[in-house]
Amino acid sequence: MPRTPLSTYRLQLHSAFTFDDASAAARYIADLGISHVYSSPYLQAERGSMHGYDVIDHHTVNKELGGAAGHERFCTRLGELGLGQVLDIVPNHMAVDRENRMWWDVLENGPSSRFASYFDIDWNSTEEKLRDKVLMPVLGDQYGRVLSRGEICVEREGSSFRVRYGEQAFPVAPRTLAPLLTVAADAAHSDTLRFLAVSFAQLPSPASTEREVQLSRYRDKTVLQGLLTRLCAEDVSTCRAIDKAIDALNANVDALDEMLNAQNFRLAFWRTSDQDLGYRRFFDVNSLIGLRMEREHVFEQTHELILHWLDKGVLDGVRVDHPDGLRDPRQYLERLRERAPNAWVVVEKILEPGEWLRPEWPVQGTSGYDFLNLCNGLLISPDGMRQLGAIYADFTRQIVDFHEMAFDKKVKISKESLASDVNRLAAIFVAICEANRDSRDYTRAEIRRAIRNVAACFTVYRTYVVADSKEITDEDRARIAEAIDDAKRRKPEMDGGLFDFMQRVLSLEVLGDKEAEFVARFQQFTSPVMAKGVEDTTFYCFNRLASLNEVGSDPGRDGVSLAEFHAYNVQMQATFPTTMLALSTHDTKRADDVRARLAVLSEMPARWAAKLKRWSRMNAKFRSGAYPDANTEYFLYQTLLGAWPLTVDRAQAYMLKAMREAKQETSWMSNNQAYETALAKFIDAVMQDAPFMIEIEGFVARIKRDGQINSLAQTLLKCTAPGVPDLYQGGELWDHSLVDPDNRRPVDYDERRRIVATFAGQSPSDAAALAMGIFDDGSPKMWTIMQALHLRLERPTSFDASAQYTPLYAQGAKAEHVIAYIRSDDVIAIAPRLPHRLADNWSGTTLVLPTGEWTDRMTGLRHNGGAAIRVSTLLDKFPVALLVRDSRASEGIDVRQGR
Repeated sequence: MPRTPLSTYRLQLHSAFTFDDASAAARYIADLGISHVYSSPYLQAERGSMHGYDVIDHHTVNKELGGAAGHERFCTRLGELGLGQVLDIVPNHMAVDRENRMWWDVLENGPSSRFASYFDIDWNSTEEKLRDKVLMPVLGDQYGRVLSRGEICVEREGSSFRVRYGEQAFPVAPRTLAPLLTVAADAAHSDTLRFLAVSFAQLPSPASTEREVQLSRYRDKTVLQGLLTRLCAEDVSTCRAIDKAIDALNANVDALDEMLNAQNFRLAFWRTSDQDLGYRRFFDVNSLIGLRMEREHVFEQTHELILHWLDKGVLDGVRVDHPDGLRDPRQYLERLRERAPNAWVVVEKILEPGEWLRPEWPVQGTSGYDFLNLCNGLLISPDGMRQLGAIYADFTRQIVDFHEMAFDKKVKISKESLASDVNRLAAIFVAICEANRDSRDYTRAEIRRAIRNVAACFTVYRTYVVADSKEITDEDRARIAEAIDDAKRRKPEMDGGLFDFMQRVLSLEVLGDKEAEFVARFQQFTSPVMAKGVEDTTFYCFNRLASLNEVGSDPGRDGVSLAEFHAYNVQMQATFPTTMLALSTHDTKRADDVRARLAVLSEMPARWAAKLKRWSRMNAKFRSGAYPDANTEYFLYQTLLGAWPLTVDRAQAYMLKAMREAKQETSWMSNNQAYETALAKFIDAVMQDAPFMIEIEGFVARIKRDGQINSLAQTLLKCTAPGVPDLYQGGELWDHSLVDPDNRRPVDYDERRRIVATFAGQSPSDAAALAMGIFDDGSPKMWTIMQALHLRLERPTSFDASAQYTPLYAQGAKAEHVIAYIRSDDVIAIAPRLPHRLADNWSGTTLVLPTGEWTDRMTGLRHNGGAAIRVSTLLDKFPVALLVRDSRASEGIDVRQGR
């Protein structure tokens, strides 16, 4: 029977951190008090993958990680230590890679491939040139130029034939071998080869999608290929004749062009993907193609190994990556639940402020971004945020409204990198309009514009309407109406009737096959619009306080109140009490400690403003003309403060990625070399400038301790709030990593083991004193995590689905600085907020504990309940408190004994 995790520890597996490396770290992970290792995807991925989301084979364990044998050793080691396992799985997409045998088969055989139904490909493009073909936008220049330069050729490998372009290869369609083999047969006087040429030409058309035709075509092709393999092995002269025919083909541009045009793919300039790509991707990543997971045979084939592991107890649960990309997320999750009824399942569902996970989804919760953003907002000062808004506008010389910027960026993304998705949607909606006399005169251009604007007006990732079964909730109906109304308000010059008709289609008031297809694909489209337009663009442009720019966040808000924090937790305990709680993930823009430190700026806006102006004046001499612009400079100073200490190389690499994501002065698609060079030089110069570095280090020293207090507060909340706390690898010490790949740097587990060992056999009071004495090495964070997680192991019912969550409110002048709540009736968490303004002066603020004797797991101090206790007393020896009712609370943890 699968176990529900009490806590998880995320491991990022790749060739430099394999199953054996993970096995070596498992003892340490267990000593922390973790119940489950949470592994990044480890089915076979592309060579050199650093994350595992580019899966190429669902039936094989990644060989670069150690393969099946390494996986077995890893699982055995976890079992020896009593650790369970959760796996990140990827149902939405696969990698476009020649080692992906299903994808290779599709390129070779087109719609008639046995695997064509697995991938979300539009074989019926309105563009004749792309009908029954897959666009492959891989060329570095226009197709004709590349071909004329001889950069594309056909080559032979044994009896197999490839189209070669640089390091990339593509299969040759079997029927198109006929002319080539005929020429070779004539030269070699080979009747066998001539027979094969005729037979290849007579294979059924690749456009056929009937299952019987597909299977017979595959059978005949396989037989013919086997005969050709045998002939090539036995007759060297035939091979020479084939090679000469290939050489002649490659030397004849017209003939080569004719053969390439007959393939089931179309090689094209890489920029054509914006407008013409005919398959659904993961966001705008051309190398990751969408799967038709709604089809049962696709689900069964791609989940066979995962379901086996769940059934055999190798896995206790899974984290489902990007369910919003699926055509019908609920159907997928119900199918998964039916096959794994007792598994712990969480989904990477990004919830926007005010949005809740759908209660009908058969899952335990989300992967934790909603909790992350709750903590983010709780630790900032609302009035300070308003002042930061004025400071930001003054420095950048522009008034920026986050929501207006987000709308503009979403529209821009839809016009550019997601334009091919818009074009496919427009083609469907044009057909819908043509069938309705009241809407048939809307032009394709108008429809494209309406799609872009309506999608940009959605304030959530997507709706979950199921047109095939006519399912629509009141929430979805309201979301659609809100988006349509906003689009009409923003675009009064457009015909409102078009928006109204689109609303009727999306709300299932107009029904039909094309309408159902539009609804399904439109919902899959709004997710990448939000992700690419907001997360990967606006979040690098709107920099009032960069720590708020996280997935699922609204950086335009001025914080979260204590009441909102408690209300959220009460709701989660009642609905998804074992959801995942996260502060850092492999996808966060900044580690939790970076955000915790930057939050302090909201408590001291005037000092930040003064330093900002001073630093800009100091560094003006390092600028190259207009570069870097004020917004970039503002962003850089926050980055230096939040991630300090960091090297010049780390700062330059991060800033280059951030500014390309921002797409204001440069981008991934169109590099502004002058800007990028000027930015790199500016960073190098300011970080070599001793007076400026002294000021940066001085400012960091001023806010560092308060940032660390913030970190301890949010860490305790994560470990005790309703849900299952997750630790991102290495984050149990102070971690000032930035976005990937910075957050995938090697973890020093020897250092972490050393710190754990210092607590071995210590009483809580001595361990707390030790941690406080060596604060800067991260010991206080480690101690907080260990005490909280071991308590969860000892008292699982205090934190499980049946546990209660009861807010505690302090009394006194500094009451708003106290975060406190009771779990069940025997655990109390107490943490400070806004520590810079607090300045360790609690002004007599008190907290009334429930009756009984309470012992702080952090310090061993005992407190009698039933009366008001000064918060200063509760937090005197350690920045946070974890109180437990009964005598066992005073016992220390000897980590050398394990569990």
